[in-house]
Amino acid sequence: MTIDEIIEKALAEDIGDGDQTSLSTIPKEAKGKAQLLIKEDGILAGVKIAEKVFNKVDKNIVFNVLLKDGEKVKYGDIAFVVEGSSISLLSAERLALNFMQRMSGIATATGKIVEKLHGLKTKVIDTRKTTPNLRILEKESVVIGGGENHRMGLYDMIMIKDNHVDYAGGISKAIKSAKRYLIENKKDLKIEIEVRNFKELNEVLEIGNIDRIMLDNFSVKDMKKAIQIINGKYETEASGGITIDTIREYAETGVDFISVGALTHQVKSLDMSLKAF
Repeated sequence: MTIDEIIEKALAEDIGDGDQTSLSTIPKEAKGKAQLLIKEDGILAGVKIAEKVFNKVDKNIVFNVLLKDGEKVKYGDIAFVVEGSSISLLSAERLALNFMQRMSGIATATGKIVEKLHGLKTKVIDTRKTTPNLRILEKESVVIGGGENHRMGLYDMIMIKDNHVDYAGGISKAIKSAKRYLIENKKDLKIEIEVRNFKELNEVLEIGNIDRIMLDNFSVKDMKKAIQIINGKYETEASGGITIDTIREYAETGVDFISVGALTHQVKSLDMSLKAF
């Protein structure tokens, strides 16, 4: 789903056959101004999306950007000013805020974790734990916050997890079948496989034919040992049970990526409001 499609569906959900409150109380010809007021420190995200929302509601709305996506913001900052039909401004207000608050919350959370890894090579990446139909926006927010994206969906990478291994009949069968599938279907996709212990890790290393190994729920000590065993032969990813307080310890093991599902499914929205003036 494209960003334009997301906005169109969201507006249809919210406005329906019209913003009845604004239509019934405000003169049709009334004009107004409003500003986006930041009420909490963080990283700003969603300004471009908000502009699309206002312009989709009314192409004549003037949207003046004061702060850009990715900028650090503090309480009292003004991100943008909008001017135009008062009814149009009110009709677009809630959707623009919903997008921006959610996206800024994700960018802010990502930024805090990225700061913990300053000076290290390890990259923070997201997961597929996103809000249905909003994945493109939430993953964009991770990038704005300084992180990187993992696969976008089930279609752009082969990621063999424990259930796949169990259903396939074992690690060896899963990897060989995946490799054969790519060849037969002429697809150029990376293969990642999850391992839960050293036995599985050693089995994967014997078979090869993969691009990245996900080390799931390994302790810091075991993670360090696993990274040494892999010795740069494949990309490595740490996942499971890693918090903002322990993430630097994991990164110091030399792992290439740390995936954090909480970036998109446990974040608090950043507080902001649209105020008329």
